[in-house]
Amino acid sequence: MKRKGSPTTFKVGSLGTFAAWTKSVVRDPTRARGVPKKWFDSEETAARAATDQVSAEAMVKLLSPGNLAVLEAIRRHKPASVRELAALTGRQEASLSRTLKRFVGLGIVALRDGPNRTRVPALIARRVHLEIDLTGRQSAVAVEGGR
Repeated sequence: MKRKGSPTTFKVGSLGTFAAWTKSVVRDPTRARGVPKKWFDSEETAARAATDQVSAEAMVKLLSPGNLAVLEAIRRHKPASVRELAALTGRQEASLSRTLKRFVGLGIVALRDGPNRTRVPALIARRVHLEIDLTGRQSAVAVEGGR
């Protein structure tokens, strides 16, 4: 069953169906033409993957010089709260919280519970890999964790 997702087209099927299809493509590579490159075991998994993805362009915008300075401040100073990080970076706390939420969603930063209901930002990723397809078809973003 072929479904139109956003922004990618995908196919839903069991592991057995995928294995059988793969074997048929090995025998006749033309069978792969027009078939989605992404397969999922359920619509729910596909929907979750679609919301977890970020475009290469969005990642480049998120990693602006100002936001890179925020990440460097977290790494270097290990602030005890978002408020302390705001003071270190000169950013408004509300704006900084929105940025941190995006970093958390991508697995770059964690917000841990601190004393007195504070949130303690921690850098949890070491690298972000961007693969930009100049034809605009297959760009990818990968976040590499590590402490």
